[in-house]
Amino acid sequence: MSEGRVEEAYMRLKERAVNFQFRPGERINEIGISRELAVSRTPLREALNRLVTEHLIDFKPGLGFFCRELDARSVYELYELREILELAAVRKACESASDAELKALNDDLHANGLTYAGKTVREMTERDEAFHVAIAELSGNHELARHLGQINQRIRFIRWLDMASRVKETKGEHKAIMEALLARDADRAAWILGKHIRRRMDQIVASVKESFSNIYMAGPEELFDRLFEPQED
Repeated sequence: MSEGRVEEAYMRLKERAVNFQFRPGERINEIGISRELAVSRTPLREALNRLVTEHLIDFKPGLGFFCRELDARSVYELYELREILELAAVRKACESASDAELKALNDDLHANGLTYAGKTVREMTERDEAFHVAIAELSGNHELARHLGQINQRIRFIRWLDMASRVKETKGEHKAIMEALLARDADRAAWILGKHIRRRMDQIVASVKESFSNIYMAGPEELFDRLFEPQED
């Protein structure tokens, strides 16, 4: 079996699963996808099973593979876990990161992470994730950073919605988190970051409802490729 074929199928299917190009609860048509991707059923199944282990799709014995459900409780729990991991990461980064590493992150944030005019929701969400993962990496705990990356994939659709509606606030909070990191003020960094991530259950329910609207009505690509208006001074 060609590992390259498995990897290609995995990456293409992962993109669809993360973006909900498969609809929540939809059965995945293995025969149709096998033909579309020009891969045999064996590498396709291996790719699908990898996505099952990452909780991006579900497998039901005797029935097949299905797109994961989009439900408020699981999204809420993922946000809770994300908060726990990121608060631990930012405290450790304040303690362990070198001055040069913090300066590099600050320079990158100001060069690439704060300007959003003319950028798409997809681009700004990628930059948002990169900033948070970079903090996790500065903690020096690679497992923590890896788990955070996996959580990000599972909540990315919700984060796209958040970015579309509150990009200005998000960028301001990133700047404040960075200032606390540079000052090595772990308590302040954790307080700002916790406020930045934390979502009440009612907010999650509203986001999930909006997600369904984008998936079934407008289509996911309309959200991903939406451009931001010029920034205010």
